[in-house]
Amino acid sequence: MKLRRYQGNPILKPKRENDWESAAAFNAAVVRDSSIFHLLYRARGKDGISRLGYAVSKDGFNFLRLDKPVFEPEGEFETLGCEDPRIVRMGDEFYMTYTAYSKHGIRVSLAATNNFITWRRYGVILPDVENKDAVLFPEKIGDKYVMLHRPMPEKEPWGIWIAYSDNLLDWGGHKVVMMPREGLWDSVRIGAACPPFKTEEGWLLIYHGADEREIYRLGTALFALANPSLLLRQQEEPILEPEEEYELHGQHPNVVFSCGGCEVDGSYYIYYGGADFVTCVATVGEDVLLNSF
Repeated sequence: MKLRRYQGNPILKPKRENDWESAAAFNAAVVRDSSIFHLLYRARGKDGISRLGYAVSKDGFNFLRLDKPVFEPEGEFETLGCEDPRIVRMGDEFYMTYTAYSKHGIRVSLAATNNFITWRRYGVILPDVENKDAVLFPEKIGDKYVMLHRPMPEKEPWGIWIAYSDNLLDWGGHKVVMMPREGLWDSVRIGAACPPFKTEEGWLLIYHGADEREIYRLGTALFALANPSLLLRQQEEPILEPEEEYELHGQHPNVVFSCGGCEVDGSYYIYYGGADFVTCVATVGEDVLLNSF
């Protein structure tokens, strides 16, 4: 089972006329609200600093974007950039996890908004360790907020961990839920891509994996609804791998890397970065994907 690429890919490219996004526009988070697709994408300019841009769409394929970033680095933990956003809606707020990058290292941070323009920052929520690829579950489970994240110890392989919180700020109960698989396409490092989708069969996670050749692909796994630390099933083959020109050549060749997805009329729309350079989208039927396990 493979995702179907949109024939009009890439849907976002760098804009040479805007310095802040002149080098790359990739790794977008997405949420669909009131039939509008809200896209937050990572942009890089001539200075090499990552900022977040904002774009909207009615159909999920054709986007209008603002000419100025909506989220820029602030404070000592973001001096080198804000990277790879993921978004979920809980109540009337949209919560964004992202990677803060500075001389202090790579840290998971949190911010919230109700309009995608003005933000309330909570700062670093997983201090003390190099960490990224954090995604929130879209609802509480057993009265706890739940998050997947990817610590980065000195030696690989790097796996996916789970954590729990009462307030979104203080996290505990950390443990490994999934590790790279030796000899397969995800043999060196894995990380959560989109926030998990809730299905009747379990929490569906789309994740990225890399092998020894630094080729990034996308795969799927299924976790128990009541106990999201329990891995139920995992596909052996990737659902998307670099094949097109815009995935093979860019800032980082041979990469498909997702940060966002949404459910649309019985299908999943999966947004991903091609070669750390452009933003693309691919789709699949919900039943097709679940039946492929």
